Amino acid sequence: MRKDVRILLVGEPKVGKTSLIMSLVSEEFPDEVPLRAEEITIPADVTPERVPTHIVDYSEAEQSDEQLYQEISKANVICIVYSVNNKKSIEKVTSHWIPLINDRTDKDSRVPLILVGNKSDLVEHSSMETILPIMNQYQDIETCVECSAKNLKNISELFYYAQKAVLHPTGPLYCPEEKELKPSCIKALTRIFKVSDLDNDGILNDNELNFFQRTCFNTPLAPQALEDVKNVVRRNMTDGVKDNGLTLKGFLFLHTLFIQRGRHETTWTVLRRFGYDDDLELTQEYLFPMIKIPPDCTTELNHNAYLFLQSVFDKHDKDRDCALSPEEVRDLFKVFPYMPWGPDVNNTVCTNDQGWITYQGYLSQWTLTTYLDVQRSLEYLGYLGYSIIYEQESQAAAITVTRNKRIDLQKKQTQRSVFRCNVLGARDSGKSGFLQTFLGKNLQQQRRIREDHKSLYAISTTYVYGQEKYLLLHEVMPDFDFLSEADLACDVVCLVYDINNPRSFEYCAKVYKQYFIDSKTPCVVIAAKSDLHEVRQHYSLSPHEFCRKHKLHPPQPFTCNITNAPTKDIYTRLTTMAMYPSRQPTRSLYSLTQRSVTMLCQLTPRLLARCSHKRFWLPLCLFLLHAFTLC
Repeated sequence: MRKDVRILLVGEPKVGKTSLIMSLVSEEFPDEVPLRAEEITIPADVTPERVPTHIVDYSEAEQSDEQLYQEISKANVICIVYSVNNKKSIEKVTSHWIPLINDRTDKDSRVPLILVGNKSDLVEHSSMETILPIMNQYQDIETCVECSAKNLKNISELFYYAQKAVLHPTGPLYCPEEKELKPSCIKALTRIFKVSDLDNDGILNDNELNFFQRTCFNTPLAPQALEDVKNVVRRNMTDGVKDNGLTLKGFLFLHTLFIQRGRHETTWTVLRRFGYDDDLELTQEYLFPMIKIPPDCTTELNHNAYLFLQSVFDKHDKDRDCALSPEEVRDLFKVFPYMPWGPDVNNTVCTNDQGWITYQGYLSQWTLTTYLDVQRSLEYLGYLGYSIIYEQESQAAAITVTRNKRIDLQKKQTQRSVFRCNVLGARDSGKSGFLQTFLGKNLQQQRRIREDHKSLYAISTTYVYGQEKYLLLHEVMPDFDFLSEADLACDVVCLVYDINNPRSFEYCAKVYKQYFIDSKTPCVVIAAKSDLHEVRQHYSLSPHEFCRKHKLHPPQPFTCNITNAPTKDIYTRLTTMAMYPSRQPTRSLYSLTQRSVTMLCQLTPRLLARCSHKRFWLPLCLFLLHAFTLC
């Protein structure tokens, strides 16, 4: 809501504008009335809406036209005062004041108007018969109040209605001519209904209605009150209640009824609780809450966020096949103003045989978004209503900011769950194939991917010592001279070359020597397309010699030209190296050859035979596991 309200009183001379203000302040009719009252401010704690209110008087005798125009431009609501016993002052409402105000305000942001019939104590009849046609003619008129400054009749009500016209305007919500909600209001309330429909059955049951009531108004509805609400809907429409729950049509009808009965503050309370501003747009404060991310820190979803996203997935996975069909994805994102996921997402995360995003792929995409663009993740969670459903101050409560990477290196351990691997290599070296194989797609499946549906990212889970971690692969475009900080910032690097292309390895060698030779970032060389004939590389050192010289693991053979399900061993190894960069082997350990591995295999049974007591088995197995990992 607005932080304050500015009310301007205008009208013909002698209609009682100043008397109304002075009667409100002193709670008695003044004996002497000045030409114009000074601007007064009513503190927030004495107004019904708890908002400071400024009341401004206008006097034709004391102020120029230019001063009037300035006050009109600053006002949030304008009260046009007329005298109920003066027909000329009523005529001036339409012949002078409304046209003047409309000329001085922007057409798209008209100021709400209140018609005030003062001096009702001087007549026995009402002026409403004359005023109602005027109200029907001008949409900007919120309401009309007859009052008396002398008898203090409806004085407080007048200023309450004026305040209400600003804080809870009817204009954005309702069209009086059509007697129905405006499209923007229907759109906002439909999103609110879908967010509140926790099981996505198209009905708000008693539990969901109670949760909605408590969320918006801090109090549950008694069982009888719930039945009364549903009975009101039943009496007015046939499809407003279904299976003893409120349908979307019934929900919209209730809000129409609130507004028609002058209780539009009820609808505004609901809208503002769900993040909407006066223009029925979600506010920037709601969508993008403040979150501080220090340098060298990353962003991840926390446990509650994953539970929430799991509930959203379950809510829309109608056929319970643990995957989202295109129709189910569209249904999930109906609460968004746009479709956030394009076809590239299906080649960024794991999908089923039909190409539909699996449950694991769905969580992976959310993890990717949070890691790469936390502001967008906050926005998306806002559309889904995370802070409302989980009763948090904002969706920033869903985000964990990891500690500085330097601290992880010092302590030689990490609490992070997401690790980034940048994949570099010359053009056509096999980088895309390396990414897609991580998602379980072989070469034949990869060839069916359309060019405009390809992705430079792939993310999925791996298990490191029994812990589930996310590995994010990023294919870096091969431009040796223009590698940005983002291209270099990662937890582990993959240097991919094509064993069948004699000029492929040279790019990897140059990139390593230029950017990573003095870096603490672990590097792995991938010998891609290992199913093809290996040719001699046109470089001063062979890939094996290069790795030996620079204390790197020997090139890891890799191919995506397979028929069985791809193995995840190399990806698990990358995740392990990203988690424990300080545990990378020294030069002597790097020199372990296949003969060393064979010796370990021969030695293992002898060690097990000698360690007959069971208490030696666990430490021995852990030692052997670590030795094999290093090899």
